[in-house]
Amino acid sequence: MKYLAIDLGDSRTGIAVSESGIIATGIETYKRIEEQKDLQYIADLVKAYKVDVVVFGLPLNMDGTEGERVQKTKAFAEKLQPLINAKIDYEDERLTTVVAEEMLIEGGMRRDKRKKVVDKIAATIILQSYLDRR
Repeated sequence: MKYLAIDLGDSRTGIAVSESGIIATGIETYKRIEEQKDLQYIADLVKAYKVDVVVFGLPLNMDGTEGERVQKTKAFAEKLQPLINAKIDYEDERLTTVVAEEMLIEGGMRRDKRKKVVDKIAATIILQSYLDRR
């Protein structure tokens, strides 16, 4: 099975892949353009990587409830579904961006450079967490 993880943001989206179903690898931080183009871009990645499952990070509130960000993520996923031949699933993404940021700080990366990769790292954490649970 092949997996693609999406850390959907308003302006940037982190993307990670696992071609083995064991190890997640960040592939990019995608700068969003507009929804239709964003959907097509992700659909093209799903086809290019021959993905079986697309895993969206689910930005739950700290108390586990669903807020506006969860609704936006699910709405985007529902619009993506007809464009792809893959299952869509979700993984709790609480604190993944914080963990990614801390990893980059510990690695000595400057703030301006961190901003460009933090979403890709967060997507990698989301996907690795998803794979580890299986």
